[in-house]
Amino acid sequence: MSLTVHAGGKFATRDELSFIPVPVETESYTPVPHNHLAETLTTIGRDILKGYSLESEQYALAREGNQMFGVLTFRGEHPEMGLSIGFRNSYDKSMAIGIAIGAKVFVCDNLALAGDVTVLRKHTGNVWATLEDVAISTLYRSQKNFQKVVEDSELLKNMKISDTGAFQFMGLLYGKGVLTPRQLPVVKREWLKPSHEDFRPRNLWSFYNACTEAMKSAPPVLVMEKHIMLHEAMTG
Repeated sequence: MSLTVHAGGKFATRDELSFIPVPVETESYTPVPHNHLAETLTTIGRDILKGYSLESEQYALAREGNQMFGVLTFRGEHPEMGLSIGFRNSYDKSMAIGIAIGAKVFVCDNLALAGDVTVLRKHTGNVWATLEDVAISTLYRSQKNFQKVVEDSELLKNMKISDTGAFQFMGLLYGKGVLTPRQLPVVKREWLKPSHEDFRPRNLWSFYNACTEAMKSAPPVLVMEKHIMLHEAMTG
């Protein structure tokens, strides 16, 4: 899975999102239900992403449902990767609504996000109009971001790396705050003994996916930023 299941977290279905109690609306706060956010992004994605079909949807909940992270993946013509929309929401004001665009690697269900996180900071009375505007503008840029991930993956496949080079890169990513101490052993294991045949070649694309495998343990509040930091570190 490409979603977070850290301590206290769990996977969920779209239907289960609607079971989480939604906070009461006030004069200064308009909650956005998790399931309505997912439905809105799915509808807009289907309308804008011509030539793509919804391949999968995945959700994770944390803090008793107060935090939600989701990934919608649309399949186009690319055989290895699908265009993915990552998004998050919270009911406890621990994180703002955020949307990020990238790709999902089908063989391992890993995320590769590029660009930035579009953040909707205020849950105010006009939050839905603002949300739809932000979602539409973000999704119009989505195919460009997806194409960047595809092009970057081809470049990384052509860049060979030794075990020593991989270990040095691990230290760099830890030093930059991309990887945590608990994620480092996972990266090492996935590099030395890849879980997927596709990542046995000793190149930077295999190392990239060893890292994204480890990053599945990141909490919802950090998932998108961490993936983007990784992509920038590997391709910058």
